[in-house]
Amino acid sequence: MQVLWRGNWRTKARVVSGLVLFTYVFFHLINVSLGLISIELMEGAQDVLGAVVKTVFGQLLLYGSALTHMGLALYRLAMRRTLRMPFHEVLQVVLGLLIPFLLMVHLVHTGVASSRFDVEPEMGYIAGLIWDTSSGWQQAALLLVVWGHGCIGMHMWLRVLPSWSRLLPVMMSIATLLPVVALAGFMTQGRVQKARLFDPETGAALRASYGFPSSDTFAQLADITSAGLWTFGGLLGLAALVYLGRKYLGARRAVRIQYIDGPEIWGQPGMTLLEMSRTAGVPHMALCGGRGRCTTCRVIVEDGAELLHPPAPSEAASLAAVNAPPNARLACQLRPKDPATVLRVFRSDGQQARAHQSLGQERRMAILFLDMRSFTARTTGQLPYDVVFLLNRFFDAIVPSITGVGGTVDKYLGDGLLAVFELDGEAASARAALDAAAGISSALQVFNQALKVEKAEPVAIGIGVHLGELVLGEIGAANLAPRTIIGDTVNAASRLEGETKALGVEALVSASVLEAAGYDPTQLDLKVLNLRGVAKPVHALALKRASALPTVLEQATAPV
Repeated sequence: MQVLWRGNWRTKARVVSGLVLFTYVFFHLINVSLGLISIELMEGAQDVLGAVVKTVFGQLLLYGSALTHMGLALYRLAMRRTLRMPFHEVLQVVLGLLIPFLLMVHLVHTGVASSRFDVEPEMGYIAGLIWDTSSGWQQAALLLVVWGHGCIGMHMWLRVLPSWSRLLPVMMSIATLLPVVALAGFMTQGRVQKARLFDPETGAALRASYGFPSSDTFAQLADITSAGLWTFGGLLGLAALVYLGRKYLGARRAVRIQYIDGPEIWGQPGMTLLEMSRTAGVPHMALCGGRGRCTTCRVIVEDGAELLHPPAPSEAASLAAVNAPPNARLACQLRPKDPATVLRVFRSDGQQARAHQSLGQERRMAILFLDMRSFTARTTGQLPYDVVFLLNRFFDAIVPSITGVGGTVDKYLGDGLLAVFELDGEAASARAALDAAAGISSALQVFNQALKVEKAEPVAIGIGVHLGELVLGEIGAANLAPRTIIGDTVNAASRLEGETKALGVEALVSASVLEAAGYDPTQLDLKVLNLRGVAKPVHALALKRASALPTVLEQATAPV
């Protein structure tokens, strides 16, 4: 989690203020969604949320966060050296700039109307007031813009965590569903409350209970809204003038940067090296979006390092976390003022960067090692064609048991293989590995029956199944690096497979696989194995035939 809080104080303030605003918007959308049930529940939830927000602390926190977030956004725009940026960042900036223009009328007709004109901005008042008006469409757009801006920000902040990729499908479902339900809640109550507010018999009393504004009050609110929009427009214009002025002045003092694996470029003093790269159209990886957290934009300064400013504490901490050499810097934090020669750490060819996933990620899942017994002795004296033909027939017979449960063969090891079960969650991964082991054993028996008809010796195998932390990534030279897995779990699974030969069994399944699959290993007769290269003893279930797994596991069905 520490990686989430790297960066300077402005970055941290932007994250904290954004989290406060995102939390408020989240509960506000839930509040509006309750309109699907009743106006009473909708307004009751509003009162609960208001009880927190209307306290002195709540108002300072909410409005302080809003001003901080907006101010830092404008400052960041003004201080940019280039407007060239990734699409997701462009989208977030555009949505963020739209928010004040869309929000102003809502803020004035609720908050200002309440404090200056004694209006009670309950949900019934708001829904009835704007239903079937241009303001209603504007507020619907505001809902989507605010939520979209916040979701992009949350994704960019959290995507450096290894666990985020596993949570992303669920989070995307929630992010899509919540605004839809909120809009449905507004539509459900908007029509009803409009009719109630302007009912010839009861409308006057209802409007009075809300302190419904008069025509003169509406005119004053419109003037306040207009003043607010002009104020924000002026601040935005000021930020644009600062940006253009700095760009003009900087263009007169360009800095030369030579990439060892790429072109020579020129950038304005004060720009970060990442901004210089993007402006010049040089691909440069930045997984966290240039916020100094992920270190994927780091470079090695081959020449000119002594002329660069020293790294800030936050940059130094990020570099120390990855054991970077002394001449390594983060391109998103480095602002060259003198010529330098640099090498992009995660770009070796100057044309195509490796995908983010190739940089390595940790996953906890099950793997399966399999080896054919006495293969060398069996194939001695055979023609190469016969050897390859036997192996292909063998793999054709057993591999469908792996792929059929969602597993994949990570690599073939001559007369064996390594299979990985990269499913959603370690429980599903473990169950798939168990099903694959049982399926392989059954398929092998059918295969051996065919060999018997051909007067050939049957094939014996050893299987090791284990579950634990794995590192997945592309390992090797750029563009020639296959995706593979490494880690202590791989070594332990390999040792389990090797131990099957000494024990005279077909398979060894570790207790970690059984537990993850929902079985209680204490109800099974497990062997304690001291495996070479594995720090702790491994408890494993030994099986004469892996096809017996379903029957054996019936006695250990109690979940742990």
